[in-house]
Amino acid sequence: MKIGIYGGSFNPIHKGHTQLAASIVSQGLVDELWLLVSPLNPLKQDVSTDIAAYEHRLQMARLATENVPGLVVSDFERQLPIPSYTFNTLGELRKAYPQHEFLLVIGADNWERFPRWYHAQDIIDTYSILIYRRPGCPLDEAALPPSVQMVTTPLYDISSTEIRESVRKGQVPTEWVDEQVAEYIAAHQLYR
Repeated sequence: MKIGIYGGSFNPIHKGHTQLAASIVSQGLVDELWLLVSPLNPLKQDVSTDIAAYEHRLQMARLATENVPGLVVSDFERQLPIPSYTFNTLGELRKAYPQHEFLLVIGADNWERFPRWYHAQDIIDTYSILIYRRPGCPLDEAALPPSVQMVTTPLYDISSTEIRESVRKGQVPTEWVDEQVAEYIAAHQLYR
């Protein structure tokens, strides 16, 4: 199977994440898309002090994707040393699931920062990468390496940061957060 790996903090997961992921699956770009909930993003260390516990983020991702065909929530990085760099994670996935082909799915904003990633060139040389557009992050498709493909997906101008700020103000933006996720945030008093 062709498996897309879409890693992130998902703090919290929102409809932009799930609808974008579902679009990649529905276009046949991958057979399944695994949302890899990261215990700690190496490029976001010390950036956010309001990150929910890993178990909460994992459970919210499961709630948000339970009825979305082709999406799988994975806790694979839980077993790896923290922080787990994408290059290492992809290598461990290949060892654990040699029957699958893994592709990396990232946003255009991450592609702009990609040279800072651990073993960035090795990732480009070893794996196919699907890049989805992000508002305010134009890319020159002609300049992309052969292993990198720009994909057309809906654009969502929403961020988990904005959702956390809304929750702190006493509002859960249900237009962007799945109802079950909103209920989970309220029940566990996350981001307050």
